[in-house]
Amino acid sequence: MGHLAGLHLITLVTTTVGSAEDAERLAGAAVARRLAACVQVLPVQSHYRWQGVLRHEAEWRLECKTVPERTGALIALLQRLHPYALPELVIHSLRADSAYAAWVAQETAPGD
Repeated sequence: MGHLAGLHLITLVTTTVGSAEDAERLAGAAVARRLAACVQVLPVQSHYRWQGVLRHEAEWRLECKTVPERTGALIALLQRLHPYALPELVIHSLRADSAYAAWVAQETAPGD
């Protein structure tokens, strides 16, 4: 594996919402329940077609870092709390250095 030795898998779950308040609510819930170690909230401009109409909207993207074992529970939480009828829920498998991956695992461990 060469320079990739020592890297560990983490999961990045992304979603978008239409307001900063919804972004903060979802991010806070994911971290409070230890389903995400960190959630970054970024403003984005989205272009899409919804129900046959071209749309251009300001949205907020949430990038939720978790461990593979907690991904299903994080997705279930986001689905339950999400304001959209059809939320974007995209899952990325990433490799992180061992120290960061250990922190993600510690912060998403069930318990406290």
